[in-house]
Amino acid sequence: MPPSSTPLDDLEEDHDDLVFLEEHPAAPAAVGANGVWRVMIIDDDEDVHSTTTFALGNLDMQQRPLEFVHAYSAGQAREMLKHEHDIAVILLDVVMEQDDAGLHLVRYIRETLKLADVRIILRTGQPGYAPEIDAIRDFDINDYKTKSELTRIKLFTTVTAAIRSYEQIRAISANRRGLDLVVRASTELMGLHGVQNFAAGVLAQIADILGVEPNGVLCVQECPDGRCRELHIIATAGAYRRLGTGKLTALEDAAVATAMERTLAQRRNIYEPDTVTLFFAGKSSRDFVAYLVPGRVLGEIDQRLLEVFCSNVAVGLDNVELVTHLHNAAFYDQLSKLPNRTRLVEILDATMAGPARNDATLSLVDLDHFAETNDALGHQFGDMLLVAVATRLQQRLGQQLTVARIGGDIFSVLGDAEAVNPVRILELFETPFSIDGQDVQLSATLGLVRLSEHDGSGADALKDADIALKRAKSQQRAGHFYFSRSMGVEIRERVRMMHALRTGFAKGELFVVYQPQIDLSARRPVGAEALLRWQTADGTYISPDRFIPIAEYSGLIIDIGEWVLRSACHELVRLREAGHRQFTMSVNVSQVQFRHPYFLDMLRSALEETGAPPEFVELEITESMAMEEPDLLIKMLAQIKHTGVSIAIDDFGTGFSSLSYLQRLQVDRLKIDRAFVTEITHSARGSSIAEMVIQLGRNLGLSVIAEGVEDERQADILQSLGCPLAQGFLFARPMATTALYEWLNDEALHGPA
Repeated sequence: MPPSSTPLDDLEEDHDDLVFLEEHPAAPAAVGANGVWRVMIIDDDEDVHSTTTFALGNLDMQQRPLEFVHAYSAGQAREMLKHEHDIAVILLDVVMEQDDAGLHLVRYIRETLKLADVRIILRTGQPGYAPEIDAIRDFDINDYKTKSELTRIKLFTTVTAAIRSYEQIRAISANRRGLDLVVRASTELMGLHGVQNFAAGVLAQIADILGVEPNGVLCVQECPDGRCRELHIIATAGAYRRLGTGKLTALEDAAVATAMERTLAQRRNIYEPDTVTLFFAGKSSRDFVAYLVPGRVLGEIDQRLLEVFCSNVAVGLDNVELVTHLHNAAFYDQLSKLPNRTRLVEILDATMAGPARNDATLSLVDLDHFAETNDALGHQFGDMLLVAVATRLQQRLGQQLTVARIGGDIFSVLGDAEAVNPVRILELFETPFSIDGQDVQLSATLGLVRLSEHDGSGADALKDADIALKRAKSQQRAGHFYFSRSMGVEIRERVRMMHALRTGFAKGELFVVYQPQIDLSARRPVGAEALLRWQTADGTYISPDRFIPIAEYSGLIIDIGEWVLRSACHELVRLREAGHRQFTMSVNVSQVQFRHPYFLDMLRSALEETGAPPEFVELEITESMAMEEPDLLIKMLAQIKHTGVSIAIDDFGTGFSSLSYLQRLQVDRLKIDRAFVTEITHSARGSSIAEMVIQLGRNLGLSVIAEGVEDERQADILQSLGCPLAQGFLFARPMATTALYEWLNDEALHGPA
């Protein structure tokens, strides 16, 4: 929930002069008890209540003091409003119990309680929690402000304007037709985008309220630093269309210019027998003024209707700019000014629904290694580089294509297949980008989807392109990949298996088996490797090669891996109690587990709680893990070694190990991969790699074990080469705990065959 941001400092330091519209005498309006204006503050932040009452508590509005009613949640406000009466203004937080609690409360006030007169001012701590345009229009929201901009004077001015609206609405409630016209006009105006459209709508709605033909002109005057510029025409109607747009000068129409200048000077509406000039107070440096020839004398009710309308329009002019800003923030990237992900999905939906779909292609453009560039040269440099990429894509690919920025360093290109050509797009990155006098060479990787081959929404097409991009990045940087239906099937299967794995783990479908490890000379068991298996409820066995990568990808491996380690440690303790005192338990550790910040704490906890002796526990890490970020690994392994646990490098020889790093790693054992054991008897290369690993282990003082030993000839050759340990089907398959104990007892009874 966004924090409140109306500090007392802002209230105390704001010393701007208050300037109010002159008031016409109004008919008596119903007010609260003792002649006060009742203001309800609905906000879950007590500081907002105190700062608001501090700002307004000692001030009179329209010669009446304020009385405050407090609610600290939307639910509490619902109950209070059933009984509270004569609430003039509600200051309502947009975000309370939920992000949209305020808007739901507005709906309840207007539709269920039928409170049409009360003025509602929405406030929010962050502009990102703004109401949608439809909500402002549909619920007759009087104003919308961020809390940070509501300094003391602006809060006073906003509440004063709302109270005036409330007073005048109550005063003319007998004339329901006029009130309905004003409300309808105001809400219709809020549906217009842009100041010029809004201004033209103002002239049309004034004419509708008065029941006359539109005939007039609306201008804006900007006064930066207190120096006012010429009047600028933003909308005309009727006979005044001849003025066009641009600056309004006395030479063009002296009567209009004079009347507007007088109204701006007096900052109030001026009614003449044949004309009316209306004042709309804008932001501090800008005001709006309208000159109208209604064609008849306006009565008191007409004038009061216009007063109410003008107060709404004054707020509306500010809101139009706010809504326009919010629209741009919601649909366009603020750095590159390109459409963002949300806008791209809208464009994709429109494309999918039209004939352009048949020949349209969407490409995601991911800048390779941009994060490294950002870190090395700074975020400001990185931002300039992103703008340069956006500019080149737009200028070189042509205006007929849609270029968007959908993520940090990911752009998209949408258009016909011939134009969205991966070769053409990648060629754009062959020329370096010149940033701040420095040439930067970038490459990009593309993921593409042909919309004609895609079924689904724009968001689905974007997901498919992202799948293709990930495939391209996994295979080759600076390349491209097109999405195919088979990829979609593969992704859906992975998601299905991820859910099944999560459920299966919770239901106890996963279990641990143990494969004995053998001393080749004595042919006796010296340990076992704990291996994870999965059998589903229907009896189907799922291969570890299928489910372990998904467990790692989804993060499930953290919980599963801890369970495997604890299970293996418990089993080690039971084996020792059964008399197998010199038995080592090996447990595989995935890269995801190893990188987890609490892995070391988990290891210590497992050892302490199970009572397993650490000197008989061995953790196996893969060679690729050992070589990735070796400096961090060296530090981590040193901490693990302090627990007394030993370390083995699994699948040794399959990666590209650096011997200098291997010397620095505090490991105890190298494990020869089964592929090199198979080569001993099935390849012309023979035992060359296995022999090299054995010799390397001997030179570094490390133990060596061979896995995947399946026949006696392999075992004999390994033993002759000096390999002390082995595991494989020749000796024993992985087995459950009961079978393991039977096998160990049989080995102890009969000895090696």
